[in-house]
Amino acid sequence: MIRVYGIRNCDTIRKTLNWFSSRQVETEFIDYRKTPPDEQLLRSWLEQLDWEQLVNRRGTTWRKLTDEQREGINQASAIELMIASPSLIKRPVIDQDGTVWAGFDETYLSERVALNY
Repeated sequence: MIRVYGIRNCDTIRKTLNWFSSRQVETEFIDYRKTPPDEQLLRSWLEQLDWEQLVNRRGTTWRKLTDEQREGINQASAIELMIASPSLIKRPVIDQDGTVWAGFDETYLSERVALNY
């Protein structure tokens, strides 16, 4: 099973879901706004990814943080911020049978999907 985490109206999420759909790969979509990730889920992702890979530093949520929050960020504070503002999490986060990665990379997706489907 492939789970795609993100925000429904995000262009990258639409591109990701369309990519899977066009290849007839079944996915489960989890919208951060309807089902925000909890600390346990974030920590499970952080077993495979560095917190810096999960934090979306290009979005408006990042820019709205105070200078102090941005400069002092570490794994613990990143978890707190991502729980408080799930839109701070990079999109998409993809969980394929327990293997997790963040971001849309068509080449990487093609390799992963070809290996398993």
